[in-house]
Amino acid sequence: MITHLSTLFLRTLREDPADAEVPSHKLLVRAGYIRRVAPGIYSWLPLGLRALRNIEKVVREEMDAIGGQELLFPGLLPREPYEVTYRWTEYGDSLFRLKDRKGGDYLLGPTHEEMFASTVKDLYNSYKDFPVTLYQIQTKYRDEERPRAGILRGREFVMKDSYSFDMSDQGLEESYNRHRAAYQRIFDRLGIEYVICRATSGAMGGSASEEFLAVSDNGEDTFVRASDGEFAANVEAVITQPGETRSIEGLPEAVVHETPVAETIDTLVEWANSINVRIDDRGVAAADTLKCIVVKVREPGATEWELTGILVPGDREVDIKRLEASLEPAEVELASEADFAANPFLVKGYVGPIGLSRNGVRVLADPRVVTGTSWITGADERERHVVGLVAGRDFVPDGFIEAAEIREGDPAPAGQGTLTLQRGIEIGHIFQLGRKYTEAFDVQILDENGKRAVPTMGSYGIGVSRLLAVIAEQRHDEAGLNWPIEVAPYQVHVVAANKDAAAMEAAGRFADELSATGLDVLFDDRAKVSPGVKFKDAELLGMPYTLVLGRGYAAGTVEVRVRGGETVEIPAENAVDTLLGLIRG
Repeated sequence: MITHLSTLFLRTLREDPADAEVPSHKLLVRAGYIRRVAPGIYSWLPLGLRALRNIEKVVREEMDAIGGQELLFPGLLPREPYEVTYRWTEYGDSLFRLKDRKGGDYLLGPTHEEMFASTVKDLYNSYKDFPVTLYQIQTKYRDEERPRAGILRGREFVMKDSYSFDMSDQGLEESYNRHRAAYQRIFDRLGIEYVICRATSGAMGGSASEEFLAVSDNGEDTFVRASDGEFAANVEAVITQPGETRSIEGLPEAVVHETPVAETIDTLVEWANSINVRIDDRGVAAADTLKCIVVKVREPGATEWELTGILVPGDREVDIKRLEASLEPAEVELASEADFAANPFLVKGYVGPIGLSRNGVRVLADPRVVTGTSWITGADERERHVVGLVAGRDFVPDGFIEAAEIREGDPAPAGQGTLTLQRGIEIGHIFQLGRKYTEAFDVQILDENGKRAVPTMGSYGIGVSRLLAVIAEQRHDEAGLNWPIEVAPYQVHVVAANKDAAAMEAAGRFADELSATGLDVLFDDRAKVSPGVKFKDAELLGMPYTLVLGRGYAAGTVEVRVRGGETVEIPAENAVDTLLGLIRG
């Protein structure tokens, strides 16, 4: 097919939009692919919609290839199924909730596990119906607190979500591996640089979980790689290498000291060294102090918050994302001024594990806080700290938690060297959900022995609309976008850069010939636009190949420009064959 630029619904911009922060946002708006309607909400203009549909096509082809069957659920959903799984409340403020005219509660779907599980329950009842994989490409809604970066983090977005149903755990693993391989083929076809990271399951639940992250300096997710070996993980899923336990025999007794000038970790360390405190026959460092962060936690379905103490070495900050991931599906917040006022035993700046335990507050410790380790920490009194508080002797944590920040150079697991930190954008996530949702909806299937059994589920998501922005992030230059052939709205952009009528007519014939071979062609037939503007637009729009009829056409030559690559001048009669060779390999 041929689209004439003179009639295409398009206006390109020379200036970046004022609210754009990242390259993909700037270029997709400037090139007329998307247009902002409200914060986190965008219209898809013709070029953008064609590119989005091309991404969907790749996703559908690979999902169909592993036996997936496409269906489509509504975006407007009733409250009741999400009450069954507690996610009506678990999603918190991220959920768009609304009422109909009769007062009934509804939501705009952020995800559809409940719909898939209940539909399988309604329609299938025998093991002979399994395994089955169902998927949809659907618009999702989440009330992001701070939508940003255009379509990278929006309130309305397009996702592919698929779900496998198997009668055995072995079947689930096979379905999981098929999806994993399909995702690799999808992202390879789209030309994305990505890594597969171990991840947490979050509000989805389940056991095994991996995240596909596109490598990008503008990514909101931090992931780690091992310097030796193939280990990669989202920071939320990194398991801290535990400290080495020691004997508590012979260790000095804990001593409380007046510390009037030790309100921060740095000043506490300075004070300790000023009075010659020794730890393992050396001076005190920040890692020898123990921070005690007070948070409050609310379990799903509960109305009351529970105070919890989080212990981390003083040289580390608490990573809120890691803390939240460790406590999911519970909600977690930092304790407020009101919480401190309501609990006088909480002395701000001087909280320690002993005072918390004495008052029935749960204490969770970093894995480095092991038996025999000695710490300097708050003494639960203003301007007082305790020196030589020994884990396993003076206090015993109620459990351990992954909450401390991960740093460059931290030990990697299994002797794989050290960790390096990189930034990425989540483009896919796969989970072995298990029976969480099928049990919640009482999905009972007759097995081959005539007994009732509950099928097990896998969940597999891809951010389809986000992929467009990710590709723009990874494949652009100062001039504009640079689409891979599988994604580009058009494979060839024909530019009549010579105002001679014969050249314009010839450009039209080339467009016809290219279209006749099955290619999608964008023809810049604008008669009153200068060649310079046409070239700038061609680079901004980012089609993989541009055929230029310029000054050389009178002498029988044309230019073939590879976006982001070289420009070659060839005889005009070879143009179509040359382009077909480049496109079809």
